[in-house]
Amino acid sequence: MLLAFTVPEIARGQVALALGDRTPAPNGHLSMNPLHYVHLLGTIVLPVLTVVLGSPLVFGWARPVAVDPRNFRHPRLDLALLAASGPVACLIMAFLWALLAVRVAPRGWLGSGPLAYWIAYMGTFGISINAFLAVLNLLPIPPFAGGRVLIGVLPLPAARQLARLEPYGFWIVLGLLFLEFSHIISILGPTVGWVRDLIAGLAA
Repeated sequence: MLLAFTVPEIARGQVALALGDRTPAPNGHLSMNPLHYVHLLGTIVLPVLTVVLGSPLVFGWARPVAVDPRNFRHPRLDLALLAASGPVACLIMAFLWALLAVRVAPRGWLGSGPLAYWIAYMGTFGISINAFLAVLNLLPIPPFAGGRVLIGVLPLPAARQLARLEPYGFWIVLGLLFLEFSHIISILGPTVGWVRDLIAGLAA
């Protein structure tokens, strides 16, 4: 869970550096330690609370990496690439967890008995949480990645209209998630399940 929330921020920082913005790391070296990106409420309290309460969805966030769009050569396109890096990082992690759960653990390469079961369970959870976060972040509502990607590629008038949603986007998605928690609607579940099964199948 810690990696699922923090590695996408590390990826964003690395992409920002590659695009010419040194704000995330003035010395050119971005920390690869996930603990540097922990947000007390978003990375620890809220995710643990959702697990303890038995929620079908685990929600949270990491401390965001600071970027300055003024340092980008093509601000709109570069911001879209920056936004996309988070969900892409989640999908890559989900595939790596799938390799651990589907290939490594069943073959006993890292041990057997309870250890193999624990590794397989950790890998299975890694697939689920990363698939969920990738799908969630691809919702076309700013400030989520999908919305910011659209702002970067839509014609300027449409992009400006969509950008006006950004102050309310988090609350819109949070409201949808609470409806999902209450089983009133089912928005993300089928898509997350499809992505999870696809990744597991690719790793098999």
